[in-house]
Amino acid sequence: MHVATDAGTGPVVLLVHGIASSSITFYEVIPLLTPNHRVIAVDILGFGQSPAPIGCQYRLEDHVGALSATIRSLKLREPFVLVGHSLGSLISTRYAAMERHGSVATFWRRLAGRGTVSRVVLVGPPVYVSPSDIGDSRVRARVSAYLRAYDFLRANKEFTLANAAIMSRLLPKGIFELTEKTWTPFIKSMEHCIESQTVVSDIASLTVPVDVIYGAFDAFIAQGSMTIIERMRHVTMHRVEANDHIIRKRLARVLVKVINSETTRPGRWRR
Repeated sequence: MHVATDAGTGPVVLLVHGIASSSITFYEVIPLLTPNHRVIAVDILGFGQSPAPIGCQYRLEDHVGALSATIRSLKLREPFVLVGHSLGSLISTRYAAMERHGSVATFWRRLAGRGTVSRVVLVGPPVYVSPSDIGDSRVRARVSAYLRAYDFLRANKEFTLANAAIMSRLLPKGIFELTEKTWTPFIKSMEHCIESQTVVSDIASLTVPVDVIYGAFDAFIAQGSMTIIERMRHVTMHRVEANDHIIRKRLARVLVKVINSETTRPGRWRR
């Protein structure tokens, strides 16, 4: 994949953005990290300046494979913090889970001493458990509504592109850009990664610390949908007041504080 940023020195932080976006997602974060870290930001498969292979189905395995190949090319020699935003959080969690269980670890064993994931930080993860597995009827209804909405967006291209154009004009350039060029990566990633996801089981399989950061006004998080991961002992939740799905200045400061912390602690930061 395209490596958009590789700057700074110190412990490595690898940033993975979300759907219909690019590494510009982290424009508020990178300047805060580079004084003390080597910061690497990539464009995920099909978005930004990364390739969009013909015939690619944009399954989670495709995204993780591209991320794995990129990490190999970086030749990291120390543990690194893996940060994912939105869809990037699903990709990052699966990568870390595969590394632990051997799908990626085989490569790392051949290159003894190379970097592995030391911590996973998920920003605004769209956690949607299958409605049939949700006991609370209210949460089940909310998650079902989100999934129906995503199905509608995929099935109504003109409507989706028109509204995406309006939305992109209201946001910093590059934060959300859905065009004819990115339509196929968008709808396939939505269907194969967000609507059909394994993030809960992937998080549960990890032994490294996991931090979840989300905005109080994040419209992509169904209320109650993250309860199952909140209860995992290695997961620390961080709710950021007055922030939506975008990594704005307030959330960026929280993200950097989490990355810089030596230990994870439960908490809610409002600054």
